[in-house]
This record gives sequence, structure tokens and C-alpha cells, in this order.
Amino acid sequence: MSKSGAVDDGGVLSTMYQPPQFREDRLAVQHALIRAHPLGLLVTAGPGGLMANLVPFHLEETPGGLGVARAHLARANAQWREFSEGAECMVAFQGPQAYVSPSWYPTKAETGKVVPTWNYVTVHIWGRPRLIDQAPWLRGQIDALTDAREAARPEPWRADDAPADFIAAQIRGVVGLELPISRIEGKWKVSQNRNEADRRGVAQGLSADGPAAAAMADLVAAGGAGAVD
Repeated sequence: MSKSGAVDDGGVLSTMYQPPQFREDRLAVQHALIRAHPLGLLVTAGPGGLMANLVPFHLEETPGGLGVARAHLARANAQWREFSEGAECMVAFQGPQAYVSPSWYPTKAETGKVVPTWNYVTVHIWGRPRLIDQAPWLRGQIDALTDAREAARPEPWRADDAPADFIAAQIRGVVGLELPISRIEGKWKVSQNRNEADRRGVAQGLSADGPAAAAMADLVAAGGAGAVD
């Protein structure tokens, strides 16, 4: 069993399809992706069946643990009622992604034995959620989430900038979610299964595809070293 909670090769099948060359088990790298791309797809399987919503999370490290992800959901969002006691949920965080054309591979000219694919970076976390309906906790979670996104701005917005009664009303309209992470898996599918010449071709092709593909081009050029921006 790896520190991430994914099983080692040769053991029980991992919960995410994980060819060995694409696995990313370094906790610091996994956490960095969550912080860079905090909008996670929260998936539950409660009494109402499968349900999924995009929710922004704030990640905090825990000594010796895998971390805690905190969020809030609108009280009108029925998903928070699906948190059956003791039931596990999953959150998927999506990093850079891009289509890869087989025309970028030098191998195409040599053998023709190439097909299109898709490169992507993702981290999945699992845990048993705890609902928190306490105004001080919710205010702290909202402040932490906001500060993390506003800190780099010339004039960061803070909740204190809005009228206190307005913020109090907003807090009454949400429910807190705390998810101690029991398992975490990372997957960096960035052309590591291609030869060096093909990887160079992919990086060059993505670079020419425009700003949206630039982050993936950098990851391919780095050989899957774990960068996430």
C-alpha cells in the first residue's frame, strides 16, 4: 500500500485506472494540484442514488495524515442530505488537459502505427464527510477559501468588505462540509509512454495549439515531473 492509499502493482486493483508510468503518489504534488485547481467534482452515492456537483474546496494539511478538504454547499443543494452516516464520498480535481494529435509523433512517418489520445492530470480523494452547521466554522472556511484565491490580487476582497448582516445571511444559506482524506490518488498522463522524439513532437504541437494547451505542453516537456500550474 502506498502512502497515497493506492495499492501497489500486483496487489488489489486500484480504484482509478493507473498504468504505472502515469501514477503520481507524491503527496506534496497531489496537494499542489488541488490548491491550484480547487474546484472539485463531489460525487456521492446516497439514498437518492448517484449525485455530482462542482464545489470549490480549501485543503489543509494534517500532521502525518493525507489532509482535510473543507467546503460549503448551498442549503438548497440536495446533495448534502445524501451524506449517509459512515458512507464514503469522492472528489475529483482536474488539472491541465489537452487532445494529442498523432500527427505530432515522428513515429507516424516511420511506421504509421499511432492513434489520437488525450493527456490530463487529475487527483481523486475519498473520505467520510462530516456536515458542519456552525456559523463561526462556516465563516472561517469561507475566509480561508476566499483568501487563497484573492491573496495575489492588488486589492484583495475580504468578507469584511460586505455588510455584516449580508454576510450573516449568506452563511445561513449554506452548510459546511469537512472531508478528512482517507485515500488519495494522482494521475499524470503526459505522454510518458512515448519515446523522447514523440514527446518533443507533442510538446511542440501543444505549444502551437495556443494558450489553453500551454500548461500541458510544459508538463510533457518536463517528462511528468509533477508541475501543475
